[in-house]
Amino acid sequence: MFKRSLALFLLLSAPGAWAADNAPPAEGAVNPPPRAPFNRYQRFEAAPVEMGAPFAGQKSNEIARERLQANLDERVGPLLQEWNAAAAGDAPATLRIVPQVRYIRFITGGKRFFGGALAGGSSIMVTLKITDAASGEVIAEPDFYQHANAMGAAWSYGATDKTMLIRISNMATEYLRSNYAQTVAVPISQAPDISN
Repeated sequence: MFKRSLALFLLLSAPGAWAADNAPPAEGAVNPPPRAPFNRYQRFEAAPVEMGAPFAGQKSNEIARERLQANLDERVGPLLQEWNAAAAGDAPATLRIVPQVRYIRFITGGKRFFGGALAGGSSIMVTLKITDAASGEVIAEPDFYQHANAMGAAWSYGATDKTMLIRISNMATEYLRSNYAQTVAVPISQAPDISN
């Protein structure tokens, strides 16, 4: 009984402590345009998703990182393949894209099943560090934020926790596509799209 009470206490206290340190972006916050449109480059490469301390190594966060990677591979991968298929010339310049999880709180299906809304909400902030591969110059460093409401995730049996990762992947893909021929500012966050 004591172990159950302690586990429930930790489960309920953790979300508040985490949220205090990692507040969501202000409503209407936008990423500035990149330094240059991406079509100035002839080759494009995406690195695996990076996730550092204190989030790396936590089972639920590692599950989320794997799902995020799969979603980015499915969406960003074909876009970069299309761009890389164009003729590159003799000295192609390469744009490197590194997705970095800045912070995350992900509720897995098991925790959602047993804890429901009491398990808290999920949220994630991902940065795309986009650099000139040769010089290391940062061309853009946009942030993307999404969350899954605790009650909605409970009613959907954790489906909204998973679609949060799909939405982040969609936002990253559209950012890259929108800034290929021109540079534009894009929102850091957007309302959930129930079609995802």
